[in-house]
Amino acid sequence: MRSEFFRSSRALMAAFLVFLTPHIALSEPAHGIAMYGDPALPPDFVSLPYANRNAPKGGRVVTGNVGSFDSLNPFTVKGTSPWQLRFLTHETLMGRSYDEPFSLYGLLAESIETGPNREWVEFALRPEARFSDGSPVTIEDVIWSYETLGGKGHARYRGIWAKIDRIEATGPRSVRITFNQSDRELALVAGLRPILKKAQWDGKDFAESRIDDIPIGTAPYVVDSFETGRNVVLRRNPDYWGKDLPLRRGTANFDEIRIEFYGDNTVLKEAFKGGAVSYVREFNAEKWETLYDFPAVQRGDIVKSEIPHQKPSGMTGFVMNTRRPPLDDIRVRDALIHAFNFEFINDTLTGGRQPRITSYFSNSELGMLPGPAEGRVRELLAPFAADLPDDAITGYAMPQSDGSKRNRANIRKAITLLTEAGWTVEDDGVLKNAAGEPFELTVLLQQDGLIQQATAIMDIYARALERLGITLAVESIDKAQYAEREAQYDFDLAFLRRALSLSPGNEQLFYWGSEAADQPGGRNLMGMKSPAAEAMIAAMLSAASRDEFIAATRALDRVLTSGRYVIPIHQYAVGRIAHTKELKYPKDNLPIYGDGVHFLPEVWWYEAD
Repeated sequence: MRSEFFRSSRALMAAFLVFLTPHIALSEPAHGIAMYGDPALPPDFVSLPYANRNAPKGGRVVTGNVGSFDSLNPFTVKGTSPWQLRFLTHETLMGRSYDEPFSLYGLLAESIETGPNREWVEFALRPEARFSDGSPVTIEDVIWSYETLGGKGHARYRGIWAKIDRIEATGPRSVRITFNQSDRELALVAGLRPILKKAQWDGKDFAESRIDDIPIGTAPYVVDSFETGRNVVLRRNPDYWGKDLPLRRGTANFDEIRIEFYGDNTVLKEAFKGGAVSYVREFNAEKWETLYDFPAVQRGDIVKSEIPHQKPSGMTGFVMNTRRPPLDDIRVRDALIHAFNFEFINDTLTGGRQPRITSYFSNSELGMLPGPAEGRVRELLAPFAADLPDDAITGYAMPQSDGSKRNRANIRKAITLLTEAGWTVEDDGVLKNAAGEPFELTVLLQQDGLIQQATAIMDIYARALERLGITLAVESIDKAQYAEREAQYDFDLAFLRRALSLSPGNEQLFYWGSEAADQPGGRNLMGMKSPAAEAMIAAMLSAASRDEFIAATRALDRVLTSGRYVIPIHQYAVGRIAHTKELKYPKDNLPIYGDGVHFLPEVWWYEAD
C-alpha cells in the first residue's frame, strides 16, 4: 500500500511539473522548420523538388564578374571579395528550400528544436560534418563563428548577434541559442549563419585577414587557385562530407567553377559571345529581344532561357540619401520622383517591355493594396498617422506621365513641390534656395552588369532635371571604390537593388532600421529613421499567423513607398539567362524563387551532346 501510494504521488508530481514547464513537453527535435506551419518536405525526403537527383557530375562552368577583388574572405568588412564565395564555399547549420516561402532543413545540423514561443533554438550537429581539410566540425567552431561574425564580421551578420542573450553547448554535439527578445524568425535566421573553423584563426586577426587567408569551409567547393583581381577558380571537393544528404542530391554538379573578372559589362558580354564565359544574365528586355541573335545563338550553341518566379518585385531604382540636404525634405524627393519620366524612359530603353515597380512588395500578396488602408493594416498605421505622409493611409500611387518626352503635368507638379520647399529658379535658369545655393546632385554608379542601363537612364533624367534648373552629375567608378563610397554613404543618389523574399523578416531592419542608418557598411542606404517602419517590422516578426504577417508587411510597404526614398524603375518579373547548350537545368520543376545562386549554378549540370 505504501509503495503504491508513493508511486501515485510521484506520478502526480511529475504531471504537475510538466504542466508548470510546458517547454519540456512541447519541444522535440525536428528535421526542419518553417516560418509558419510545418515545412513541406517530410523527414524522409530524398532531394529538393527543383533538383535533378540524377544529374551527372562533371564539366566546367565559367562565370563573369564586373570589377575586381582584393579579398577572399567574404565575411569581413575589409576588402572586396567575389560575392559567390559565401554561397559556394561555406555552409550553415540549416539549408533553405527555395520552393517554399521560408523553410529550412538540416545541413550541418541533423535536427532543430525550439521552445514553444521560439524563445530559444537548439541544433544537433551531424557527427559526419567535416571541414574541407577533413577535420570535424565541433560545437566550439559553431560558438566561435557566431561570436566572431557577430563582433568582427560584416554588418550583415551583426544584427542577430545583438538579439542573442547567450549561446552555449548543451552536449558534445548540441548547441542552444537563447534570444533576448520575442521574434519568431530568429530561430530560422540563427540556422543560416556560416560556420568557420576556429583553429585556423588562432593568433590571427580575423577582421584584418590578408588575401591568402582564405576561410576554411565545409561546402562542396573550395578555392583551388586565384590571380588577384583577375580570376578565382573553385574546385568541387571529391571528399565533400555531405554529398549524400537530401539537401545536396542533384546539387553542386560542376567539377569546376571559374570566376573571371572584367573591366566593364561590354567586355564581359563580348567575352561571352566569344565563348570565354559560359553564361550571362540579361536584365534589359529590349536587349534580350534584339541583341541575342549573334551566330552562336543562331547555330544553337547558345540557348536563351527564361525563368519565371513568384517573388515580390523588391525595389530597384535610384535611392536618395536623406542624410544630406535637400534630400532630407520629402517634398524635394517627391519632386524628383515626379520629374522622372518613367514611361518615356522605359519605352526608349526597353521598348516598354518591363513594367514599373509600384511598391516594395508589388506583384505578391505582401504588397500594399490600392486605395485607403483598411482593416488590420489601418489599425497598425493609425498610431503613427501624425508622423507619416497622409497618403500612407489614404493611398499612394507612383506618378504617371503621358509617355511624351516633355512630361509637362509632372514637371509642373515638381515645380510646385520645389517652390514649397524653398527652391526657386533665378534669372540665370538655376534652381537655388534662399541662401543662393544652386541645386546640384551627383548620382554614384558602379561598373557592373547594370551600369550601361543605369547610365542611360540617368542621362535622360539629367536632361529632364535641367528644365527644373537642377544639375545632375553622373559619376561611374569601379567596384572597389564604389563599395567604399557606399559604405560611408558618400553619395546623393545611388543605384539600389533590394531583392525581397516571400517571407521578409529581420533583414528588413538591416535595410530600413534606424540603427543601420548610421552604421558604416549598412544596407539602409537612404538613411531613413522611421518609428513607423520599425513598428511594422516588429509586428511582422511577432505575427503568430500568416494573415497577421501579411497585414504587417502591407503596412510596411505603405510606409516605405509613401516615404519617397527611391525613384523606382522597372521590375524583373522573369530571369533571363543566355548560356552554352551544354548547361542544363530541371525545366519542369522550377523553384518559386526562380533564378539565383541557389538555381544557377547550384542545380544546373554539364551535359555534352
